[in-house]
Amino acid sequence: MNTKVLNFIKAFVTYFLLTLGAAVVVVPLFWMVSTSLKGPDALFTYPPEWIPRPPVWRNYIEAWKVLPFGRFLWNTLFITILAMVAELLTTSLVAFGFARFQFKGRNVLFFILLSTMMLPGVVTMIPSFLLWSKLGQVDTFDPLTIGAWFAWGPAYIFMMRQFFLTIPREMEEAALIDGANVFQIYWHIMLPLIRPALLAIGVLSFQGNWNNFQAPLIYLNSMEKFPMILGLKFFEQTLSKEAPMWNYMMAMSVLMALPILGLFFAAQRYFIEGLNVGATKG
Repeated sequence: MNTKVLNFIKAFVTYFLLTLGAAVVVVPLFWMVSTSLKGPDALFTYPPEWIPRPPVWRNYIEAWKVLPFGRFLWNTLFITILAMVAELLTTSLVAFGFARFQFKGRNVLFFILLSTMMLPGVVTMIPSFLLWSKLGQVDTFDPLTIGAWFAWGPAYIFMMRQFFLTIPREMEEAALIDGANVFQIYWHIMLPLIRPALLAIGVLSFQGNWNNFQAPLIYLNSMEKFPMILGLKFFEQTLSKEAPMWNYMMAMSVLMALPILGLFFAAQRYFIEGLNVGATKG
């Protein structure tokens, strides 16, 4: 077979699969946005109306007023940003120690750390709840944030360690000769050099904490402390079962998804670079 024809077939198959994969992701998202802009009469029409005419923008305002979503948003931002900053600081510090310091049992300890990734969350769910219950911290934000200050992300530690291993040791030695201490080397030299990894992990951490449903469901009882995702589930339960207002539900779902989409598109170049470099360094 002609080389040009073979290359054309490969390119066609590749782009076809990419287009198919993109459609699987984009079509539900577009349907969610479309439904959020429909009136009650247009929700169940057949054939479906993909572009509402006219779009009902007041769905967003009316849905927002049903429950205290402003409070839910503040709670979500507080939990997400606090946990994300804590994860970036603690995991980078631990990864720096594993990458740069030689101490007895380092490899064994690192292996044990990575082994915790194999534990299903259900294994630690009950012991964790009993611990926080004994400490009197149920129905507070502490179980959702304090753990981040103790480097609870072994996958993030592994990724950052791989980045630190790509940095020549000569840079540290030069800084030591100039009088820098270990913390100054970590803060002023190492962290700026692993910015792609920090941004990639920041995006993953933000998404994980923003969409965290299970932990708030277990630890939070008061509605004024609900994050957005738990408030959204509560909102779904308040809608009429006889005539569900899916336009309101989809409107709040769009607002829930916007920060994640915006953050990813803003940092996608560094996000992909961080994942690639961290995965290729052994």
